[in-house]
Amino acid sequence: MATKLEYIWLDGYKPTQSLRSKTKIVKSFSGKVEDLDNWSFDGSSTEQAPGGSSDCILKPVFTCPDPGRKDAYLVMCEVLDSKGQPHESNGRAHIEDDDNDFWFGFEQEYFLWDPSTNKPLGFPANGYPAPQGPYYCSVGANNAYGREIVEEHLDVCLEAGLNVEGINAEVAAGQWEFQIFAKGAKEAGDQIWVARYLLERIGEKYGVSINWHCKPLGQLDWNGSGMHANFSNTLLRTANSEEKFKAVCEAFRPAVADCIAVYGADNDQRLTGKHETASIHDFSYGVSDRGASIRIPLYAVDHNWSGYLEDRRPNSAADPYKVAAVIIKTVKSAKI
Repeated sequence: MATKLEYIWLDGYKPTQSLRSKTKIVKSFSGKVEDLDNWSFDGSSTEQAPGGSSDCILKPVFTCPDPGRKDAYLVMCEVLDSKGQPHESNGRAHIEDDDNDFWFGFEQEYFLWDPSTNKPLGFPANGYPAPQGPYYCSVGANNAYGREIVEEHLDVCLEAGLNVEGINAEVAAGQWEFQIFAKGAKEAGDQIWVARYLLERIGEKYGVSINWHCKPLGQLDWNGSGMHANFSNTLLRTANSEEKFKAVCEAFRPAVADCIAVYGADNDQRLTGKHETASIHDFSYGVSDRGASIRIPLYAVDHNWSGYLEDRRPNSAADPYKVAAVIIKTVKSAKI
């Protein structure tokens, strides 16, 4: 029986890459990523190659069943250049976590967007809904908008085998979040991108766009969208030391520019010091402080200073591969 393979990759658009995909039909497939062939595509159409030498290569790195199609799999790919080397747009290739010592939990926020009004679901065509407050973790038609899309997305992610740990309505009307955890930075990024792809595809069916921009409502009094990065490695998980935790946090102070460079475009619009964010111009950390750059969770304190940290600066459109890469590099630089 023929099998549909949906090869998914990131294009070369700047400052924010987009998802691309195309279907390959094979006679049979084992379900294992190592049995997948590389495939080429026209990089001149994705800002990844000139027209005179346009071939780029898709290297499969992650696969899972595709619940939205019959006899089908989703295939997340890295992009290689025509010489088989990682393309400059390939953030995954820069993750230094071959032993999967780093664990990541990403909190992916987004807006469900009505193309007919160019506003989030729940916003009237003229004017605005009631101020934010009743929408977070809400229930009921007056406060929760687009739940049918969110629930369908959750179901297909679980059917695909993605490690989604939860969903919730967020602070603004039409804003939602899902969380994905993986032991290994590369797989965490793979799963976030596949989950984003599935959400985009479900949105097509409902005629609803997915708005990943970190501040789609501008400087109005509405929360922006983040992709908070919860992370740990053996050092943090077994620290038993407040000093070690603070040493890791301090390692991020001189790396602010490197972090902000990959934490998503237009983050200055979101990291204002308001709406549960730290200012993009400052660096701070604190226990249970959602207004800090890095939050030290109560979990870590309650477990004798062992556990994980949360970097609250990455925004909703950031590339989880690049976010993970800079966090790993920074943690490894800590003077312990």
